[in-house]
Formats: sequence, structure tokens, C-alpha cells
Amino acid sequence: MALIEFDKTKPRDVTLIGRVTLDFNPNEINRTLDQVKTFSMYLGGSPGNMAVGINKLGKSVGFIGCVSNDQFGDFVINYFNDRGIDTSQMTRSKKGESMGLTFTEIKSETESSILMYRHHVADFKLGPQDVSEQYVADSKILIVSGTALATSPSREACLLAAQYAKNHGVRLIFDIDYRPYTWQSKEEISIYYTLLARIADVIIGSRDEFNLTELLDEDATEPPDHILAEKYIKMGAKIVVIKHGKRGSIAYTADMHAYKVDSYHIKLLKSFGGGDAYGSAFVYGLLEDWPIPKALQYATAHAAMVVASHSSSEAMQTADQISAFIKEHKDENVISELAWDERI
Repeated sequence: MALIEFDKTKPRDVTLIGRVTLDFNPNEINRTLDQVKTFSMYLGGSPGNMAVGINKLGKSVGFIGCVSNDQFGDFVINYFNDRGIDTSQMTRSKKGESMGLTFTEIKSETESSILMYRHHVADFKLGPQDVSEQYVADSKILIVSGTALATSPSREACLLAAQYAKNHGVRLIFDIDYRPYTWQSKEEISIYYTLLARIADVIIGSRDEFNLTELLDEDATEPPDHILAEKYIKMGAKIVVIKHGKRGSIAYTADMHAYKVDSYHIKLLKSFGGGDAYGSAFVYGLLEDWPIPKALQYATAHAAMVVASHSSSEAMQTADQISAFIKEHKDENVISELAWDERI
């Protein structure tokens, strides 16, 4: 029996709920943002990027979200429609809320950052009334992004969608996806992250993001990875993936195995977008019933390919392209099974 099973009778592979925004990436790199003159516009936002990535890998995808009622909103809807991503559950802002904007800064080969505009944005205006129970029920997987929990009414929309998923046998994946904008306190973050993590079948996040669920004192010692994973597995999670950047990532599974995959040694162009590529390929591997180590390997390879590219959404790869990358770099990537309590 597979570690995590999906109802194959459901017509849609994946539904995502949360933010879709616009990325403006500099055409002139290796300089600070104030020195950039031109940008290329791409679809952005972690759930939006993941929707594109999963779709590029050949799975059927739908999106529940809110976009601006203007040309930028048109761009997003058209972008999804052109790729066959279902937009029937996308709404438009009603009071002039704008698209969230992200300006990226590529200072050097080793340093990049993002400048986000997240106030009075359309994606936060998605409400519970915009979430169709039947639409969620028709999906094998619901992916909830942690950023959408930062404020109302989008947090209530996500919590309702998650409850619909649990009621109808839809697998719930929680992508922690922390962004500091609009959160009021670390206590608020912990409350809503923990609410989703407690009912999720799969939780994916960086070690720093997992720490936000713990409300640790500044002087407190961080619990080791396996303690965090065990906490959520006892609550019902089947897989807990903890990412450590250049040191690789570990997947802890409900059958008490731990698998580590090393990162690829590539020349990166930017430090963002890799997590979305990682998530999309890992979800693809789960849907393909792959062993967890293989899903981790594809996730890590996909992340490496995207951080070496100018865009995030436009850089999403096919399964064949990821396979070719893995073959080309076969000596770099090491997959190993760890003892449950082994540290990296």
C-alpha cells in the first residue's frame, strides 16, 4: 500500500488556493534595484508558480483565487487559460484592490532579494463565499499556501477549503510559504500555521518556516528536525518535508523513515522560485506513486533548474527535461536514508 493514496475517481488532480501575483525581474543584473532600467513581467506568487509547474508536468490543475479587475488581472486569467489551468473559481476584486507586485533584485552571482507590495491587494480579498465545496471535492489534492493565512478574509477562505478537503477525502498539502508582509505578530503566525499543519496530509517548508509554528523564545534551543516531524505525524500527517537550502532537504514519513537528498551544485541566477519548483515536482511524484526518494530527487532537480533561470513561472520544466538534468548531473545528487533521529 502506498504511503499516501488518492481517490482516482476525482476528475481534477490538483486545486491550489492563495495568491497569484506579478513578478518584475530585472533585465540588467548584478546591480541594485535602484540602478535597474527595464524589467520583464512574469506571473508570480508561490501558489501561482506551483500551478504552472504542476500543469507543465502534465497534471490537471485548478485555481481558487482573486485577481485585480484590470489589465493585470486579465494577464493572469489569460496566462492560466492559455495553459489549460482552470479559472472558473477565480474572482475579481470589487473595491479597487490591485495585484500584488514583486520586484526582484539580482545584485550579484550570490546575492538576490525581493521587494514585495502586499497592501490592499486582490488575493487577500478571496472570501469563504468564493470557495465551492464541490470544486474542492472534485480534486485529488488541495494545496494551501501559508501566505493566504496572513489576513482576513483569505484566511477563512483557506480554512474552509481545507475543511471541505478533509470532509471529501481530498489530500491536503500545506506549503508554509512564509512572507513577513501583513502578519501582525509571531503569535498570530503560529496560530494559523499550526491550524493548517495539524490537519494536513503533507507539510512542506524550510526549517525557518517550521520554526514559526513553534513560538520559540529567542534563547530557546531549536528542536531537531525529527521532533518537529514526529509532532505532526502523530497528528495525522503522512509526509513532512523540511528544507535546508544548500544542505538539501529531508522527508519524514509516517512509516518512520527519513530520506535526505543533497542539493545540486549549479550556478544560480537568483535565490527565489526554487521552492515553488520543488513543490510542484514533489506533488507530481506523489501523484505518480513514486517512492519518496525519487520524488525528492525530482523536486530538488526542478528547484535547481529554476533558480538558474531568469523567471520562475516561465522556467517550469517538463518531466523529461527534469529527467535529462538528473542524468546529466548524476554524480552530484546523493539520496540517502537517515536514521530517524539523525541530524544533518
